[in-house]
Amino acid sequence: MGFPFEPVGVGHTSFVADRGPSTTAIPLAQLPPDVAATVADAGVKQVNLYRSLSHAPDLLRAWIDFAWALRGHDTTSRRLRELCILRTASLHHSQYEWHQHRRMAREVGVTDYQVAELEMWRTSDAFDAEERAALALTDAIIASHVPDEVIQELERHFDHAQRVELTVTAAFYAMVPRILDALRVPVEGKEPDRGLPRPPGDTSANGARAQDPRP
Repeated sequence: MGFPFEPVGVGHTSFVADRGPSTTAIPLAQLPPDVAATVADAGVKQVNLYRSLSHAPDLLRAWIDFAWALRGHDTTSRRLRELCILRTASLHHSQYEWHQHRRMAREVGVTDYQVAELEMWRTSDAFDAEERAALALTDAIIASHVPDEVIQELERHFDHAQRVELTVTAAFYAMVPRILDALRVPVEGKEPDRGLPRPPGDTSANGARAQDPRP
């Protein structure tokens, strides 16, 4: 199938299929001024996912509100949640999601060894019992069935709030690759077009100010 890979230096190699499209399903658009200001004020950059969603500005605003609230929720560690997100990217062969979250995972302490061993998380010594429980939940959500034994293992390690946080994280980031694929959102640097149309209702001369790396 010709899967490109990310060599991680230790252990095995993590395979992620190349779904960085050469053409988009819809053109990338400028962000609405208020959204551009929000991401600029956060000190981050825009991403092509946001530019695709800009054709429906209200949905883009709702997306950012929810995604950022989820990312900022901290009943579990950001490192654990980034592990789960990388697992969703790997299972969906989402180059875009992998590209974005591999860097974020590294920044919060996910090791190269864990990335290399992610496909073998059930047996690898790179993961502790809590991490295995969270990854089992992630796999089960993507498989569309969470068996009782997965729930029982979660109960051993996490309280109710933590279980909700892990569940919503895994489910949300299992949805993201499907949107990326359907809209053919290109990985940053692979954009087929650079002239970005303005979103509906945007009459400003400069609708985009920053670039946000966070889906």
